[in-house]
Amino acid sequence: MDDDLPVTADIALPRAELSWRFSRSGGPGGQSVNTSDSRVELRFDLLATTALPEPLKDRALERLAGRLVDGVLSITASEHRSQLQNRRAAELRLAAVIAAAIAPPPRPRKRTKPSKGAVERRLESKRHTARRKQERRRPDE
Repeated sequence: MDDDLPVTADIALPRAELSWRFSRSGGPGGQSVNTSDSRVELRFDLLATTALPEPLKDRALERLAGRLVDGVLSITASEHRSQLQNRRAAELRLAAVIAAAIAPPPRPRKRTKPSKGAVERRLESKRHTARRKQERRRPDE
């Protein structure tokens, strides 16, 4: 697990399953901007991975369905001027996306009802407003 990308405390992605592409990045870069391939695209085949247990893989595939192309998750990083920093940024982003996708769903909200005092205060306020408006009316003769 030394050469793996940690996602959670007990799950890591093997670096052999990661594929990299490099290209020229836009933005600032000085004289070397036109010659260095500092933009990084990290691709991870979520559909074919063996690093995740089946239930977690299914959960991740369902949650990331809008970001996947043929089961492959693609992360792009070009915010730094050096390729190495962009590689690290892409790895961190991939780990965060996978960790969020395999996280257990939140506990369902426990339904509550208002207390008797709150209900009584609301009804008393309504009665008070109704009385006030009734007193504003013209008396019928």
